Amino acid sequence: MRRPLMLLLATATAAAAGIGAGAAPALASAPAAAGSTLTVTYPVNGSTFINKVNSTVTLGPGKLVATANLTTLALTANLSLPPATGTFTEFGFIPVTATTRLIQDGKVTGKLSPTGNSVTTTATETLQLTALNIGGLPVPVGNACETSPTRITVASQPGFNVLKGGTLTGTYTIPPFAHCGLATVLINLTLPGPGNTISLTLGQAKLGG
Repeated sequence: MRRPLMLLLATATAAAAGIGAGAAPALASAPAAAGSTLTVTYPVNGSTFINKVNSTVTLGPGKLVATANLTTLALTANLSLPPATGTFTEFGFIPVTATTRLIQDGKVTGKLSPTGNSVTTTATETLQLTALNIGGLPVPVGNACETSPTRITVASQPGFNVLKGGTLTGTYTIPPFAHCGLATVLINLTLPGPGNTISLTLGQAKLGG
């Protein structure tokens, strides 16, 4: 099932690397029965850097709901973020404002380390462009201006704390856009490409979804 997410982006998901953090408190405090799971929720804020336009877009605030299997250490999650708006210049002098959101294609999956202090997860995301303004004028992009699904892998960074949260980062490629009307060619000259980064900051974990 496709679920809305913001990345530009991101996402990620993005971004959804924080999934793993949720399982750690239970791993540290209680033995796990076969098949037992734990669900936790984190507040999430972050940013994504769009390489081709040399611009950083703020993500959030949102939330990450993660479920961990306490026996296998397997993780699944959903990340909810509002649409994100970024501003940059085209050809060095034309102001452009774009609003995007990420659509999560299926569950984010990953695995927690045995220590509970690190995690790597992968999400499949579609980046949708919902609004575009060039030189102060709105440019119609329709309701289906989006990329093909792309994989985003993110991982916890040094200093991450399973109870208090921390930073999770990753890189991703933005595929070409389609179904954007007359703006399709311009958008594909501007945004798609590799070398984009995403950083998510998870706050204090709370039990439950």
